[in-house]
Amino acid sequence: MTIPFTTRMTIVEVEPRVLWIHSPLLPNRELQQKIDDLGSVRYLVAPNKIHSLGVQPWRERYPLAEVWVSPEFNERHPEIHAENSLLQNVNPQWADEIDYMCFEGSSFLDEVVFFHKRSRTLILTDLIQRHEAERESWFWRIVKRAGGVLGASGGTAYDLRFSFKNKEAAKASALSVLEWDFDRVVISHGMCITEDAHPYVEKAFEWAIK
Repeated sequence: MTIPFTTRMTIVEVEPRVLWIHSPLLPNRELQQKIDDLGSVRYLVAPNKIHSLGVQPWRERYPLAEVWVSPEFNERHPEIHAENSLLQNVNPQWADEIDYMCFEGSSFLDEVVFFHKRSRTLILTDLIQRHEAERESWFWRIVKRAGGVLGASGGTAYDLRFSFKNKEAAKASALSVLEWDFDRVVISHGMCITEDAHPYVEKAFEWAIK
């Protein structure tokens, strides 16, 4: 069974007309024209080993772009050449603009979390989801509500929480995220938070902190 997800990619202008693309979607002509109008794609980021579909097509379209991937991405996708791994001790060229950390402790997900400093925006992929009930069929409303990811409250999916076998690592990661001074959250799956986001994330990560 395939669960439908609405997926969002995030674009950051890290320098004038220099673009950093988080979780690139499968490209099409209209989308790429809009991207090209914004500037030059310099960095492509795969924030975890699951979000892989758009990486190779975008790499072919923008061969000069650097590809940055999560720590376990290359192991899962050896067919996709990615020369830069987002390990904790690596300092990318875009680090002055965007901070990052690996959210550790899961046996399933190797998500890298990002913080855009100038806009005080946290960028998440699968760790927190907030699917809109109005856009779901009655069946998927039930499924996503049962999974803890439906509506404005949303949060970390229950099945994903269970994958965090290393509780201490998860707690340390959650606390590190909360040290960032963010006010907004961009979420790949569902509704973003445009203000006063820090208390929401703190509550959403209670499962890891307690």
